[in-house]
Amino acid sequence: MHPPEETDLSVFRFDKTSAPTPDQYERYMIGEIERKYFGPGGQIVLIEYPEAVYLRDDREHIGILYTGSKDRQKAHKEVTRLMARHDHEGLTSTGNA
Repeated sequence: MHPPEETDLSVFRFDKTSAPTPDQYERYMIGEIERKYFGPGGQIVLIEYPEAVYLRDDREHIGILYTGSKDRQKAHKEVTRLMARHDHEGLTSTGNA
């Protein structure tokens, strides 16, 4: 298992073989949550916690934990980017591009 890749002090990326650490769960991923689903079949899930935002892309098997106040806003931009990428890949894979 590979440790999560730190891309910033408050942004943590995970692939299908890794996940947030127990410390990250306890520190950031507790309390009231709001889930938002995007894309076909809700493949992209944005989970908003009081102290963090967790973005999960089931199609690409990735997760991103945003914990800084500035970085939490990046999660919404990443949802838009992933949806556009999925749309583009869907068009090209079906020959409709």
